[in-house]
Amino acid sequence: MKDYKSILRHYWGYDDFRGIQRDIIESICSGKDTLGLMPTGGGKSITFQVPAMAMEGVCIVITPLIALMKDQVAHLRKIGIIAAAIYGSMRHEEIVITLENCIFGGVKILYVSPERLSSELFLTKLRKMKVSIITVDEAHCISQWGYDFRPSYLNIAEIRKIKPNIPILALTATATPKVIDDIQEHLHFAEKNVFRMSYERKNLAYIVRKATNKRQQLIHILNAVKGCAIVYVRSRNRTKEIAELLLSNGISALAYHAGLDNITRDERQKEWHDDRVRVMVATNAFGMGIDKPDVRVVIHFDCPDSLEAYFQEAGRAGRDGKKSYAVLLYHDGDEQKLRKRIADTFPEKDYIRSVYEHLAYYYQIGIGSGQGSTFDFNIDKFCHTFKHFPVQTESALSILTRAGYIEYTDEHDNQARVHFIINRNDFYRLDALSQNETNVITVMLRNYGGMFTNFVYIDQAFIAQKAGLQSQQQVYMILKNLADKRILQFVPQSKTPQITYTVRREAPERLIISKEVYDDRKKQYVKRIEEVLNYATNSHVCRSRQLLRYFGETRSTDCGQCDVCIEHRSDYLSEKSLKPVKEQIKALLADGERHHVTELLKLQIPQAHLSEAFSYLISEEEIHMQDSYIFL
Repeated sequence: MKDYKSILRHYWGYDDFRGIQRDIIESICSGKDTLGLMPTGGGKSITFQVPAMAMEGVCIVITPLIALMKDQVAHLRKIGIIAAAIYGSMRHEEIVITLENCIFGGVKILYVSPERLSSELFLTKLRKMKVSIITVDEAHCISQWGYDFRPSYLNIAEIRKIKPNIPILALTATATPKVIDDIQEHLHFAEKNVFRMSYERKNLAYIVRKATNKRQQLIHILNAVKGCAIVYVRSRNRTKEIAELLLSNGISALAYHAGLDNITRDERQKEWHDDRVRVMVATNAFGMGIDKPDVRVVIHFDCPDSLEAYFQEAGRAGRDGKKSYAVLLYHDGDEQKLRKRIADTFPEKDYIRSVYEHLAYYYQIGIGSGQGSTFDFNIDKFCHTFKHFPVQTESALSILTRAGYIEYTDEHDNQARVHFIINRNDFYRLDALSQNETNVITVMLRNYGGMFTNFVYIDQAFIAQKAGLQSQQQVYMILKNLADKRILQFVPQSKTPQITYTVRREAPERLIISKEVYDDRKKQYVKRIEEVLNYATNSHVCRSRQLLRYFGETRSTDCGQCDVCIEHRSDYLSEKSLKPVKEQIKALLADGERHHVTELLKLQIPQAHLSEAFSYLISEEEIHMQDSYIFL
């Protein structure tokens, strides 16, 4: 381990590894396929970056998080490690150059989006590369039983055929036992090999707050718990609504969601990260790759639809090890809202067929044609034209994607484009340009060709750096001004959904929506909703215990700091006094039947003793409860 530690110290400045980092590194460097389960903040990146520097060849890192790719590449280059990334919105020439550099040894770590794995260009170049390890980040995305399944992850198995002897390192922060097995099966592990960090967070208090008025409760919590905060909400409109509520109550806040352009998102994230704004009100688009350690409280204003999502988002609090809180606001109406999501996420099969048919009308695609065609998709216009609801339409498109008929990319990242509309010689007659405008034009002319004949994709962050500007926002404003002066045409960076027909169009009655694609996944989704509801309403078992057991981890003691533990602490009774009470409860259930919980009142036991004994038996799983009925 001596060489690995010297690499760690040289590049990152740490004296030793944390948790299971050492075990994972030793495993992958010995050539074993390895799965690492590391909660948010556990230091996943070290487990592949250190081996990448210790081994010959290029380490390929597959991740769906383009923003995280860019951040990690920038950070690695800053500390002297040659890293690169390829993703969908790059120009063809840029991708070719990057892959050629990997072949000739100019790159140590290459980040790749899963969508690029199936391209012929990537596969051709991959055959010529010397690869050290293949890392699969967010590995739960490969499992159809995971909460964030992405079909593009199934392409990873093709890489194993090209590089059969290269070990795979799979990493994830959240995975149930079933998903853990699924990951290893889909990635063709030679043998099962899992390293786990405990999911327990001793500094994090999990709280479920029953709230009749969530807005009042939110303001109360933020006034009571000082420091940086994240508030998670369900919809884009709700981010703005809640941010305005907080501002009107003297709490600085910003809204964040996937519909904002990249520049706005980057600016808002930086304001929050630099403590110029206290609270980020966000959808689940916010958080992946966030490395702010001093978040004191994460509040879920709306219930998430899985405990995996909740655990990962809540885990962004207290990464500095100091006392922090994860609060779920819950009221009785949330159950109905959660159950409605089932119908929204899995609309009827006939509805899915009608969406497919209307797509063909929308794009004028005849039966038997369309294969390989890609179109920009305006969901609002589509829904208005055919009288569909956006939520169910998106779900139908996702199911059609899983069924293999189309590929729906809901947030396709389109880079900014520029086309000069004045002659090159005319620049010298422009005397009203500012110094910054001149600098931006100079950088573009030196680094991009063909701008006088066609639109050319540009990288605003690169231009900002080369032109000596502070941010991409400045470049955006300068290009907008130059467009207003009729010097150039400027198409800003945007996120445009796209539809690709992966096979020829079928008649809707011939669509096959299989049991695996629809029925099995719906059943799994219903189960995840039920688990969230059980967590929110179970006031008998320690919150931390509930979460740990969901992920297959058991523990012998309560956390002592969640709302359940605090409620029960005042009623704590000795084991000696509880023993006969526990025996009476189990004797009641000894007939093997299910008994309604109210039957416990017939036992003539003092309330405090009964409550404590009942909670103990439930937490130790000596008895079980479902829908107010208890049984052994």
